[in-house]
Amino acid sequence: MDLDTRVVIVLAPIAIAAGWAVFNIGAAALRQIQGFLNKEA
Repeated sequence: MDLDTRVVIVLAPIAIAAGWAVFNIGAAALRQIQGFLNKEA
């Protein structure tokens, strides 16, 4: 099964942007969760 090169070219920037957003939001979410857990203790 070979992906069409055009599909890869179109989806690659979208996938990179989504990954970057998840990475940034995930880091902020982890800090918020850690702060909440530290406040409770």
